Amino acid sequence: MHMFAAFQSAESRYQQWVEEHYRFLLRSAWALTGSRAVAEDVVQDCFALAWRHRKQLRDPTLARAWLFQIMRRQVQRHRSPEQLLPLHESEEAASVPAPCDGLELRLDVLSAMARLAPIHREVLVLYYFDDMPTQLMAEALEIAPGTVLSRLARARDALRAVLEPPPPGRALVPAPAPIMAPSVAPSVIALRKV
Repeated sequence: MHMFAAFQSAESRYQQWVEEHYRFLLRSAWALTGSRAVAEDVVQDCFALAWRHRKQLRDPTLARAWLFQIMRRQVQRHRSPEQLLPLHESEEAASVPAPCDGLELRLDVLSAMARLAPIHREVLVLYYFDDMPTQLMAEALEIAPGTVLSRLARARDALRAVLEPPPPGRALVPAPAPIMAPSVAPSVIALRKV
């Protein structure tokens, strides 16, 4: 009987964990992958891994950030070549109805985010979708709080560039790449007006 009670207790704790964090993880995974089906798979795998390694979580107040770390790694593992393409080039975009008149130049926020670099999508999702404080974002992303703020600023700029079309007659083209050390890779291509 004691074994059954322990199993039931563990099962109820797992259920409570899922209820507390499922929506957060699904929303985040969906925003990062652009696909609900992939997001559901990612979240399921995330919970399975997290439960198996639950003893690694030393501070229960950091559970959300810890789960995001696991989910983020699962997103990377579930990426397929077509998911690496911007959303407007994938088959999924073909099923989206054309925007109404007057909105042709405006992109939906999620499809615009799909065109951003993953490091930018991550900070935007955590900050705006999940309302996560900077300190917890730093834990979730395994970076310093100052880095969170700078990534967030660059992510906002990148999203703004995707959402706002260039003025008529002015095309945006990639700027020449700066000369950098081989270990330094730019996360966003700088744009200049021509």
